[in-house]
Amino acid sequence: MQDEPARYGGRSPLFSIIIPLEYHRGQWEQSWLGWTSQTADKSLYEIILVVPPDFRAREELQALAGDAARIEFAESEHDIGLCALGATKARGSHLFFTESHCWPEPDVIELCIRAIEAHPDWAGFSCHSVPICHNRLSKAEAAMYQADIEFGMKQHPWRKVLDQCFVTRRDVYWECGGLREELGHFAEWVLAAAYHAKGHAIGYLEEARFHHYYVGEIGELKTFTLDFVQGEIRYLSEARREPGSELLEIPVEWVEWAGFDVSLARAAMNALVQYSLEGRGWKRPDEKLRAFWRWGRLALCGDRLVRVAARLAVMQAYFGLSALTAIGSSAAIARWMRRYIAALIHLQRLECIRRMRGQAGPAAKFLGDRVLGQAGFHGLESSAGHLFRWSEPQAAVRIQGGAGRNTVLIRSPALRAPLREIGAYFYLDGVRVDPSAITIGPDSYTLCLDLPSSGIAVLAWSCPVLRGIDDSRRLGLSIVSIEVCRDAEASIKLQPAQGKTESPPVR
Repeated sequence: MQDEPARYGGRSPLFSIIIPLEYHRGQWEQSWLGWTSQTADKSLYEIILVVPPDFRAREELQALAGDAARIEFAESEHDIGLCALGATKARGSHLFFTESHCWPEPDVIELCIRAIEAHPDWAGFSCHSVPICHNRLSKAEAAMYQADIEFGMKQHPWRKVLDQCFVTRRDVYWECGGLREELGHFAEWVLAAAYHAKGHAIGYLEEARFHHYYVGEIGELKTFTLDFVQGEIRYLSEARREPGSELLEIPVEWVEWAGFDVSLARAAMNALVQYSLEGRGWKRPDEKLRAFWRWGRLALCGDRLVRVAARLAVMQAYFGLSALTAIGSSAAIARWMRRYIAALIHLQRLECIRRMRGQAGPAAKFLGDRVLGQAGFHGLESSAGHLFRWSEPQAAVRIQGGAGRNTVLIRSPALRAPLREIGAYFYLDGVRVDPSAITIGPDSYTLCLDLPSSGIAVLAWSCPVLRGIDDSRRLGLSIVSIEVCRDAEASIKLQPAQGKTESPPVR
């Protein structure tokens, strides 16, 4: 390895090791020793220590690092922000992101050099994370996260950025947008999706081993999941249409609650009542009772009951996990930890969505740029070449058009039956739309509607319940998009598609 500096150039290093000193968990000295013990020539890499404002051991750090590292002081208090800053200061052709509670084995740099030579198709790669545990909870924590890491590295098609030990070409990193501090640890997923969407391969270098210290504290678990969820919901609220955005799975909480408000639930309830009074759609009394219960409680309470139930689930899981850490078996601790994390994520998503709902803007527009809010929709799925969302038998959307006569085109592939045979009724601001104002095509409903002076109205519908095979959901209409246009423009913009419809972007 003695000729490596000449091969890679004498002035700029091959690697810039970026170590954020937030969340070091008391391990930053161990991390430093791991990097200064590398067997590779030290001219091949620089070490950049990025220090947050609240780092208390600054004098010790400067004494330990000496001239062997560059120390960058930052305003950011998040390790993703520190990494992002470190990347702007890097001179190496490859960035090496890690964490200060991780430390490499002595041959990591040498193995990474060989990997770069052996895999010129790799734009980046993650190394192998080896858990370090010190209590029963940290063992359960490691088992849970290691299983997720293993799945990402070996099975998932693109989720391969692991900030514990991620190496990337610097030019590709910037091409793909880099790490965004405001997204927290969700930024790793966004970056990985961008690499995949742009055709850049990320490999897995299993022989390059990093030791990762798991803290084993319930409070830390809560902090980490909240950080991830806040970034996830913030990203969704931006409604970005950028490479990789279509790869990120939209959580069910976002589908059901972003853009939701009580007035939409009341509109769906009104559609249900009017539809029922006409004696339509009810072959089973229990279906009718369930529908009235669902829309009645949402119309009265909104999302409060859902959030209360989510909070109770978190409390139950928390107390169960706390008790088991003292007296339970390892298997029981692992099981209740997964339960606690799942309940925590569900609650945190609901709370984050509720806080952002008033400022979400285009984020609620799942079904088109003219849809401002929705209630009664299931998640995105595909079938027969269509990308769509099932509504429930009753659903409501808030639409925006111009004052006066508008044309609303609801693209709805006939997946359950020909649209004319379904028997869907539509209601605008609580009043049934005259059948003469509705044109039913092979895969669309076209409605001629008079909108108020604000151009904003609530469109609801009700139809018979569809039960899919091995599917417990109550299904209504399959909706690809809802488009609203003034009549003067409608003949050009809202022509129903022939055959299969082309779906709009997911967000």
